[in-house]
Amino acid sequence: MNISLTVWLLTIAALCALVGVDFLIGRKPHDVSIKEAGVWTVVWVVLACLFGLGLLIYGGSGPTGEFFAGYITEKSLSVDNLFVFVLIMGKFAVPSQYQQRVLMVGVLVALVLRAGFIAAGAAIISTFSWVFYIFGAFLIWTAWKLVQDARKGGHEDEYEENKLLKIAERRFGVADRYHGTKLFITENGKRIMTPMLVVMLAIGSTDVLFALDSIPAIYGLTQDPYIVFTANAFALMGLRQLYFLIGGLLKKLVHLSYGLSIILGFIGVKLVLHALHESGVHVPEISIPFSLGFIVLVLAVTTFTSLWATRTQGEEPAVKP
Repeated sequence: MNISLTVWLLTIAALCALVGVDFLIGRKPHDVSIKEAGVWTVVWVVLACLFGLGLLIYGGSGPTGEFFAGYITEKSLSVDNLFVFVLIMGKFAVPSQYQQRVLMVGVLVALVLRAGFIAAGAAIISTFSWVFYIFGAFLIWTAWKLVQDARKGGHEDEYEENKLLKIAERRFGVADRYHGTKLFITENGKRIMTPMLVVMLAIGSTDVLFALDSIPAIYGLTQDPYIVFTANAFALMGLRQLYFLIGGLLKKLVHLSYGLSIILGFIGVKLVLHALHESGVHVPEISIPFSLGFIVLVLAVTTFTSLWATRTQGEEPAVKP
């Protein structure tokens, strides 16, 4: 689509307004109930659907299909990210009433940093069409690695801080306890970080690492930077509520990594076929309607088999000694 600067600015302003409303509603530290998380999860999904409807009116069925395919893919990958968020919250012993503030700021940081990835990706793609080969190969490799990690129980590993976070901790120092929602305190005449800021940086920087596979994945579904950005924004902005809504169900999604590996592998193949087509090789290209249907089907089957597997395990009779 040919998106004008005005539309870009209005979209960013609208998203900022939504973030502001979300921040004001959740500004008071409290334990998030299932009901609250469920209501706001529905609100964000409805907003994404309304945006997709607006795309249908403005740009037609093509951009709408690309948006929903990208949105569902990014949302699915973000659910996988929640496993790591749970590990981070546990490592830093974040009090339950502060977890929503951590996620809110951490996701906001991730959204800003992802915008840079998206802009860089758009510039590279517009200049070098062969980059689709690299993206495709990377996604296929990532899909294989997901399968390997799933077999090893990768989500059960302990979270390890990245080097950038360790450098920041050594440079500024970290308080030994939480001080409400404060990010910095003065201790012995020195300004130091609180654990609240450290865990926010951990959430934000970790999500940027996840962008290394999610950004190429969505560029495999659409090359429109506007759709890539908005699909990422809507997927990330509902992540905080999703964390509290399905946090207890994450362990039941035992086949999620397998489903995501199939999706990433599928998009990787789609990118390679697209690259071959751009190079003048006559190969079939995978349409967006087919991609959208395939992604939804894989997620539905993965969810069903996961719940069935955990239910079956729960019904197994105990072995008597």
